[in-house]
Amino acid sequence: MRLLGLVVLVGLSSLAHGERLRIVSDDWAPYLYQENAQPKGIDYEVTNEVFKRLGVQVQWEFMPWRRCLAMVEQGLADGVMDIFQVDSRQDYLIYPDEPMSQVEFVLYQARSRPHPIERLEDLAGLTIGTSPGYTYDGAFAESPLFRREPAPSHEANFGKLALGRIDLVVTDRRVGRYVSRRLGLEQTVEALPLVVSRRPQYLGLARKPGREQLAQAFSEELRRFKQEPAYAAISARYLGNQDFPFAVEQQERGTR
Repeated sequence: MRLLGLVVLVGLSSLAHGERLRIVSDDWAPYLYQENAQPKGIDYEVTNEVFKRLGVQVQWEFMPWRRCLAMVEQGLADGVMDIFQVDSRQDYLIYPDEPMSQVEFVLYQARSRPHPIERLEDLAGLTIGTSPGYTYDGAFAESPLFRREPAPSHEANFGKLALGRIDLVVTDRRVGRYVSRRLGLEQTVEALPLVVSRRPQYLGLARKPGREQLAQAFSEELRRFKQEPAYAAISARYLGNQDFPFAVEQQERGTR
């Protein structure tokens, strides 16, 4: 295995020499986001460190999610960060085996307007704020029982929730916690125990010559880095030491 890893890295070095990858994403804090025009986040720092070890330079660009997907599909970007594996993307994306992180989609409600939600059927008659540019498959996307209303940003979704313009917001638990803190809504909104989905998110690389090799090398180095204290320090800086409880789960999938 060590010999195989050496062969991969030697081959990668010739491909990556002088290469600068253009990676796109939307604001997806605390995983990846901009603050004062500077990129930050757990997966941003981890990805930079892994590529640094591989000798690959990275150029980061932030844009709406639909545009991110269009850019990488058209070959105008080399990769997209924190994306789910979806069959329809296999033609233009290559994924490392090792995921960047795990997400847990939940519903947020206003504390002043609680909803007793235990299953998707309990959403009947409600309006759910969805994330900008994302799609949702399974029963969540297809159910006629409730209305899905997109917003231009995560902040807009939570603002509408606080003002009573929508009933609930669906988003990743950590993203919801970050946004509500930034908006000063920690005491105003809360996550419900129902888990809509859990799934890993990845770095997606555009299908180009040599990218399978790069994906393999990235995966191996990422796996090694996750065992180091430096990785734990990055996570602690953004998340602290809190673990999120796992609750009732429905087999539906939100898609980035």
